[in-house]
Amino acid sequence: MKLITPPKLLMVAAVVELATGFGLLLAPGVVSSVLLGIAGTEVTNLFARFFGIALIALGVACWPSPATVAALRSMQVYNGAIALYLAYIGVFVSSGLLLWPAVVFHGVMTVLLLRR
Repeated sequence: MKLITPPKLLMVAAVVELATGFGLLLAPGVVSSVLLGIAGTEVTNLFARFFGIALIALGVACWPSPATVAALRSMQVYNGAIALYLAYIGVFVSSGLLLWPAVVFHGVMTVLLLRR
């Protein structure tokens, strides 16, 4: 089985983070509901938009340039940390329809990015 090369892997990660970032920016309540199973409030929507802007910045930093060491490390750290945090939320706080698929996606991305 052929592994995806780092530039292609970064592109996949960038697309997912850009989509999530724009979703959080434009419809934070919908993303909160589907991902975490919680209703968005003014406060949660405010912070979700901050997070959305950060995800857009991460996605832009990793696309479409070649796989730089900084981009690769940034995506490795982000995917590993967010997988652990989302799993924590799923076990101890709340869980939405897409939470566990998101945990799996970010965990797999972490492993694949580390295998570069």
